[in-house]
Amino acid sequence: MIGRLNHVAIAVPDLAKGIATYAGALGAEVSPPLAQPEHGVTVVFVMLPNTKIELLEPLGEGSPIAKFLERSPEGGIHHVCYEVDDILAARDKLKAEGARILGDGNPRIGAHGKPVLFLHPKDFLGTLVELEQA
Repeated sequence: MIGRLNHVAIAVPDLAKGIATYAGALGAEVSPPLAQPEHGVTVVFVMLPNTKIELLEPLGEGSPIAKFLERSPEGGIHHVCYEVDDILAARDKLKAEGARILGDGNPRIGAHGKPVLFLHPKDFLGTLVELEQA
């Protein structure tokens, strides 16, 4: 069911500093910032030969990233994203096996314009997992 690693997401308190670190110090290609109000974040993607790094900055006071940064003010790894061929089939299989889907259980459109779901970290070795339809 699980496909390739799509990205690793890192929460940052200052997106401009994160961009400077990856584009400047590491010489990576970084996408323009993209506000995602429905998810409460502004994102950029750091393009790597085999995957991406997603930098997440809070957007608005209700942002889940703001809550994450309250616990980890310097930022840190927020989630990993894996691709799946059929997000609804993956959701149904995971639910049947007892995994908890966050939110209302229905996919939402993510930063890549594709359906995504998040899985409860307590069901996945303490890691928040995002599934994205390939």
